[in-house]
Amino acid sequence: MRNELSNLEKVSNWYIDEQVDFDKKLIKFRYRTWKSRLVGPRGLELGPAEGVMTKYLLDDFESLTVVDAASNLINRIPDAPNLLKVHSLFEDFEPKEKFNSIILEHILEHVEDPVALLRRAKDWLLPKGKLYLGVPNGSSFHRLVAVHMGFLDSKCQLNERDLKQGHRRVYTFETFRKDIESSGLKIDEMGGVFFKPLSNSQIDRDWTKEMIEGFYQLGNEFPENAADIFCVCTN
Repeated sequence: MRNELSNLEKVSNWYIDEQVDFDKKLIKFRYRTWKSRLVGPRGLELGPAEGVMTKYLLDDFESLTVVDAASNLINRIPDAPNLLKVHSLFEDFEPKEKFNSIILEHILEHVEDPVALLRRAKDWLLPKGKLYLGVPNGSSFHRLVAVHMGFLDSKCQLNERDLKQGHRRVYTFETFRKDIESSGLKIDEMGGVFFKPLSNSQIDRDWTKEMIEGFYQLGNEFPENAADIFCVCTN
């Protein structure tokens, strides 16, 4: 676990030094996908990084707990009356209460054992609580194009950006569903977020606000090839 903490502290520098504006816009789009589905009043966000989604979630819960093992990231999240910040590995986290909503956005691709984490997290749900999962999609159009261009050998190969962010795997709908079902969770809903034909840096540099919004809407129509996969789960 000590090695895991050290690795996370190193990877956390990517969020501080290398994120582009479009990365944060994608987080907001993922939040927009969740907003109408969230259940209160108590929420838990695992892996908030520097709190881009946290600032939106604060309006949805009477109390919000966030857990991150990277101290240099969680310390960047502004304090709020309804916010509890916990510096911990997910594997060591022992909540004192259970939650109506648990959000794991872009977490499962990072952790050593995603199924074990899902099994732990489902025990933290209140009756009728929901777990909200989001991961990058190996079948995203930009990854399929990268294979045809020779930049990737296969759609789920870890690229340079994946490695810098500490990704251990790239999911597809099939492998994502398999891990969720292996944990004992029930899938209520799956879908896609944002249709992304180019890299984040290209979109950040060249696209207008209207283009970005249009491709967010397009992700609803082509979920299998969207940039991200989302899933709402219950016990």
